[in-house]
Amino acid sequence: MAPLQVTTALMGTGLAVLILYLIRRDHLYLMHGLSWAVAAGVAAVLGAWPGLIDRLAGWAGFGYPPALLLLLACVLLVVKALHADMVNTRIERDMRRLNQRLALLEADNEILRNRAATASPADIIDP
Repeated sequence: MAPLQVTTALMGTGLAVLILYLIRRDHLYLMHGLSWAVAAGVAAVLGAWPGLIDRLAGWAGFGYPPALLLLLACVLLVVKALHADMVNTRIERDMRRLNQRLALLEADNEILRNRAATASPADIIDP
Protein backbone atom coordinates (compact mmCIF):
# COMPACT_ATOMS: atom_id res chain seq x y z
CA MET A 1 0.00 0.00 0.00
CA ALA A 2 1.24 3.48 -0.86
CA PRO A 3 1.94 5.90 2.02
CA LEU A 4 -0.92 8.14 0.84
CA GLN A 5 -3.36 5.23 1.08
CA VAL A 6 -2.19 4.40 4.59
CA THR A 7 -2.46 8.05 5.65
CA THR A 8 -5.96 8.55 4.30
CA ALA A 9 -7.16 5.21 5.69
CA LEU A 10 -5.76 6.08 9.12
CA MET A 11 -7.31 9.56 9.00
CA GLY A 12 -10.73 8.12 8.16
CA THR A 13 -10.44 5.46 10.83
CA GLY A 14 -9.25 8.00 13.40
CA LEU A 15 -12.16 10.29 12.57
CA ALA A 16 -14.62 7.41 12.94
CA VAL A 17 -13.13 6.48 16.33
CA LEU A 18 -13.28 10.12 17.47
CA ILE A 19 -16.94 10.37 16.46
CA LEU A 20 -17.81 7.15 18.28
CA TYR A 21 -15.95 8.45 21.36
CA LEU A 22 -17.94 11.70 21.26
CA ILE A 23 -21.18 9.73 20.98
CA ARG A 24 -20.14 7.50 23.87
CA ARG A 25 -19.28 10.49 26.10
CA ASP A 26 -22.64 12.07 25.15
CA HIS A 27 -21.02 15.09 23.49
CA LEU A 28 -22.68 14.25 20.18
CA TYR A 29 -26.26 13.10 19.64
CA LEU A 30 -26.42 9.51 18.44
CA MET A 31 -28.40 10.10 15.25
CA HIS A 32 -26.17 13.01 14.22
CA GLY A 33 -23.00 11.14 14.98
CA LEU A 34 -23.96 8.01 13.08
CA SER A 35 -24.11 9.82 9.76
CA TRP A 36 -20.70 11.34 10.42
CA ALA A 37 -19.34 7.95 11.46
CA VAL A 38 -20.62 6.42 8.21
CA ALA A 39 -18.99 9.23 6.24
CA ALA A 40 -15.69 8.65 8.06
CA GLY A 41 -15.95 4.91 7.42
CA VAL A 42 -16.51 5.51 3.73
CA ALA A 43 -13.49 7.82 3.70
CA ALA A 44 -11.39 5.11 5.36
CA VAL A 45 -12.52 2.49 2.83
CA LEU A 46 -11.93 4.79 -0.15
CA GLY A 47 -8.55 5.79 1.29
CA ALA A 48 -7.49 2.17 1.60
CA TRP A 49 -8.76 1.19 -1.88
CA PRO A 50 -8.43 4.20 -4.19
CA GLY A 51 -9.21 2.05 -7.22
CA LEU A 52 -12.74 1.68 -5.87
CA ILE A 53 -13.50 5.38 -6.38
CA ASP A 54 -12.11 5.11 -9.92
CA ARG A 55 -14.53 2.27 -10.68
CA LEU A 56 -17.47 4.08 -9.03
CA ALA A 57 -16.71 7.29 -10.92
CA GLY A 58 -16.44 5.43 -14.23
CA TRP A 59 -19.72 3.64 -13.57
CA ALA A 60 -21.42 6.98 -12.70
CA GLY A 61 -20.00 8.65 -15.83
CA PHE A 62 -17.42 10.93 -14.20
CA GLY A 63 -14.25 11.45 -16.22
CA TYR A 64 -12.32 12.75 -13.19
CA PRO A 65 -12.85 10.49 -10.14
CA PRO A 66 -12.06 13.10 -7.44
CA ALA A 67 -14.99 15.16 -8.78
CA LEU A 68 -17.31 12.38 -7.59
CA LEU A 69 -15.80 12.59 -4.10
CA LEU A 70 -16.18 16.36 -4.00
CA LEU A 71 -19.78 16.14 -5.19
CA LEU A 72 -20.62 13.50 -2.57
CA ALA A 73 -18.96 15.59 0.16
CA CYS A 74 -20.94 18.68 -0.88
CA VAL A 75 -24.20 16.73 -0.95
CA LEU A 76 -23.47 15.30 2.51
CA LEU A 77 -22.79 18.77 3.92
CA VAL A 78 -25.95 20.22 2.36
CA VAL A 79 -28.05 17.36 3.78
CA LYS A 80 -26.49 17.83 7.24
CA ALA A 81 -27.14 21.59 7.11
CA LEU A 82 -30.75 20.99 6.06
CA HIS A 83 -31.21 18.51 8.89
CA ALA A 84 -29.70 20.98 11.38
CA ASP A 85 -32.12 23.67 10.18
CA MET A 86 -35.06 21.29 10.55
CA VAL A 87 -34.03 20.41 14.11
CA ASN A 88 -33.50 24.09 14.93
CA THR A 89 -36.95 24.95 13.57
CA ARG A 90 -38.56 22.20 15.66
CA ILE A 91 -36.77 23.42 18.79
CA GLU A 92 -37.87 27.02 18.17
CA ARG A 93 -41.48 25.92 17.60
CA ASP A 94 -41.46 23.86 20.79
CA MET A 95 -39.94 26.82 22.68
CA ARG A 96 -42.72 29.14 21.48
CA ARG A 97 -45.37 26.64 22.55
CA LEU A 98 -43.71 26.21 25.94
CA ASN A 99 -43.60 29.98 26.43
CA GLN A 100 -47.29 30.23 25.56
CA ARG A 101 -48.18 27.50 28.06
CA LEU A 102 -46.10 29.17 30.74
CA ALA A 103 -47.85 32.50 30.10
CA LEU A 104 -51.25 30.81 30.44
CA LEU A 105 -50.21 29.15 33.71
CA GLU A 106 -48.90 32.45 35.09
CA ALA A 107 -52.18 34.18 34.15
CA ASP A 108 -54.20 31.43 35.89
CA ASN A 109 -51.94 31.66 38.93
CA GLU A 110 -52.42 35.42 39.07
CA ILE A 111 -56.23 35.03 38.92
CA LEU A 112 -56.15 32.49 41.75
CA ARG A 113 -53.94 34.79 43.84
CA ASN A 114 -56.33 37.69 43.33
CA ARG A 115 -59.30 35.53 44.33
CA ALA A 116 -57.52 34.37 47.46
CA ALA A 117 -56.55 37.93 48.41
CA THR A 118 -60.11 39.27 48.09
CA ALA A 119 -61.87 36.27 49.63
CA SER A 120 -63.20 36.50 53.19
CA PRO A 121 -62.29 33.88 55.82
CA ALA A 122 -65.85 32.48 55.67
CA ASP A 123 -65.50 31.86 51.92
CA ILE A 124 -62.31 29.91 52.48
CA ILE A 125 -63.79 27.67 55.22
CA ASP A 126 -67.14 26.92 53.48
CA PRO A 127 -66.78 26.00 49.86
